[in-house]
Formats: sequence, structure tokens, C-alpha cells
Amino acid sequence: MTPLKQRLVQLEVLRYNPEKDTEPHFQKYEVMCPEEWVVLDALNAVKETIDPTLSYRWSCHMAVCGSCGMMVNGEPKLSCHAFLRDYEGVIRVEPLANFPIERDLVTVADDFIDKLKRVKPYIIPKEKKPISEGEYKQTPAQLMKFRQFSMCINCMLCYAACPEYALQPKFIGPAAITLAHRYNLDSRDAGRDQRQEVIATNEGVWECSFVGACSEVCPKAVDPAGALQQVKVASTLDWFKEHLLPGGKS
Repeated sequence: MTPLKQRLVQLEVLRYNPEKDTEPHFQKYEVMCPEEWVVLDALNAVKETIDPTLSYRWSCHMAVCGSCGMMVNGEPKLSCHAFLRDYEGVIRVEPLANFPIERDLVTVADDFIDKLKRVKPYIIPKEKKPISEGEYKQTPAQLMKFRQFSMCINCMLCYAACPEYALQPKFIGPAAITLAHRYNLDSRDAGRDQRQEVIATNEGVWECSFVGACSEVCPKAVDPAGALQQVKVASTLDWFKEHLLPGGKS
């Protein structure tokens, strides 16, 4: 078996221990890594062989769980999907932007979780029926209306890239609004009016200026920017139906 080609990787990692540091600072590491590795592998090598105090989140190593989001050379990335071969020189690794730092590369996700809860990202059935009556079935066409938006893994990269969230922390944000839209499009759901009270507001979709950075960094091609524009269109139609059509909203 041919041995894997290796190179000396230089990492510049943001460190912060709230128990002893007054502010974050950068620490440099050098570690030998095969070219096939990703940034997460390099961090694991640092933790295992150089500095066991380094803190960060990760789980699946397959771009599925969404827990290893970090800023890699200033760009929101899943560190398990940021290949070392794509970087030259020193690789700077920081916690996701726009979130408070809990420790080193670990951020506090409470704000995102709270906003996710507010949009009710689950099916609110039109009518409840006993399990004995069978499942709530859909046609393939009904599934395809929302399937793309259901691919979100809650990695929060879109929040780190979003300039509106950086300026207006009350903004519900791209991932939460996209997931609300996913359920609004679901033929089995009857919770749209409840979600609209949260997302069709100034703190919701109308805060979005359609920069599109959220879609650029999304590792699953969910296209949250597209979802938010669809929500704007649907919300505008709601307004016209309610205020201009005879009989009001239908």
C-alpha cells in the first residue's frame, strides 16, 4: 500500500477560557497531516498529540450532524468538509461569527435554538387521527414542494454569514425561517397562520436584504435565501388577499 502523502500543517486557532482569559487570543500549532485530511482531522491531531485542552464540537465527521461549524480563514465552514488540500499557508480557525464564545471554538447556540422553537418546526396536523387509521400520506409532487428546504442540518453557518443577523440580533434568521417555510409548504400541515405571526414580521423575513450569503455557505444546498424570498412573496399575497380582495383573506 502506498503511504499517504503528508505535509506540515500550520494552524492558528482562537483560544478562550472564560475562567482565566480576559479576551480571546490566537495560538499556533504545527502538525503533520495527510493531504486527504480535513481541518477537523488536523484539530483532532492537535488535541490528541499536542494540546488536550483545545475545545470544539464535532460528532459525525460526515457533514450530517452540523455540529462542527467554524470559521476557516474567515469563511463559515463545516470543519469536516474543509479539505486541507484547498488551503495554503497558515489556516486560521475561529468559532462561528455572530455567536458568543463559550470556550475556544465552542459557541453559545441558545439564541438560534430559541428562534427555532418560535417558528414551530414540526407538523401541526390539520386533524388528528388514531394510528390505526394509517399514516398521513403524500404524493411525490407534494413532497418535492418542500424537500429541498428539509435538508437543513442546523449547522448555523448561514447565521455566521448573514450580515443582517450580525447587525440585528433579533432577526429570526435564515435557517429558522427556511424551516418554517418547509412546514408551511407541507400538505399535511395546518400551522402556517401560527408561524406567519413570527416570520412575516420586521424581525422575521422583512429584515432580510437578500444578500444571499446564507445560500453561498450552506453545505447542503438548501438555498435559504430562495426560501426567504418565497416567504416574502407568500406574505405579500396574504396582505393583498386580506386588504384588497372582497371577503378578505381566504
